[in-house]
Amino acid sequence: MCGFTGFVNTKGNLNEHSKKILENMNCTLSKRGPDEDGYFISNHAYLAHKRLIVIDPNGGKQPMVEHTSYGDYIICYNGQIYNTKELRNMLIQNGFTFQGHCDTEVILKGYIHFGKEIVHHLNGIFAFVIWNTKKNELFMARDHFGVKPLFYSILDNTFIFASEIKAIFEYPGVEKILDSQGISELLGIGPSHTPGTTIFKNIYELKPAHFAIFNDYGLKTERYWKLHSREHTDSLAQTCEHVHDLLKDAIERQLVSDVPLCTFLSGGLDSSIITKFAADFYEKEKLPPLDTYSIDYVDNDKNFVKNDFQPNSDNYYIDLMSKNLHTQHHNIVIDTPELASYLYDSMIARDMPRNG
Repeated sequence: MCGFTGFVNTKGNLNEHSKKILENMNCTLSKRGPDEDGYFISNHAYLAHKRLIVIDPNGGKQPMVEHTSYGDYIICYNGQIYNTKELRNMLIQNGFTFQGHCDTEVILKGYIHFGKEIVHHLNGIFAFVIWNTKKNELFMARDHFGVKPLFYSILDNTFIFASEIKAIFEYPGVEKILDSQGISELLGIGPSHTPGTTIFKNIYELKPAHFAIFNDYGLKTERYWKLHSREHTDSLAQTCEHVHDLLKDAIERQLVSDVPLCTFLSGGLDSSIITKFAADFYEKEKLPPLDTYSIDYVDNDKNFVKNDFQPNSDNYYIDLMSKNLHTQHHNIVIDTPELASYLYDSMIARDMPRNG
């Protein structure tokens, strides 16, 4: 899933201890990116990245730097852009060349071409920051529904940001002070909360569907997209066809990877639909059978009590879907709390981001 962190100060040089601070911040994100880390350091900007390698192992290293005759641009990014191919072709037609085939390079060169309007060209889930040496400013953006996280704080003209709040707390002077409203929302309506806020004072999130610019004039945020509700006029047949096409397109666009993919198959509606379209895609592309995984517990079948809502255990539906979809299924049985903890950490660190 990757993660990034850093801090910028447009009005003064950062001190000699800043590199160690940045390393400490980046270490807190190790489970987001266990494969590789990278750093960018200049007088005004310190950026760090933890990478989970999914696409273009050699060409997707971050922070990624693009040198131009009018300044340098440096990006740290977490996410996946589903229209990478289309956007890349558009940029090639406008004179850009590419060193690799990752979406990171497409976003960076898209920003160089479109500026802040790049957000209107992105189809995907993303959070990223771009340091612009020409303007001496930081541009940052978050996807339409806020799937990818991005938090920040401002301390003595220094803008501090990270994929997770714990990285920000590694910056000297940032205090862990609980916010009464944030705690009330956590207990009362959690996991929902007022967009832009957290449970800590002076720690904020960049709101979904927003971009922001930090420069000599401070921080300015702007909303770039809003969900609209419209009357549904399609017939039942049209609706079924439309939903089918949307699901197929959304799932197949997420099957782009340079490493093996899998799905978690619980036998429920959501995982079965995802697995169905992914397995069909694998068959169409003449790829090996799709790997599917499920997790079970020792003696789970013995302790299962059927009811009207669930007349059979999950394993019945998992086997049914796997056999009909011809997937290569793997059932992981947990027999100790230690194994459960290990699997959880492993999935968070590596497997979950690679699910179709």
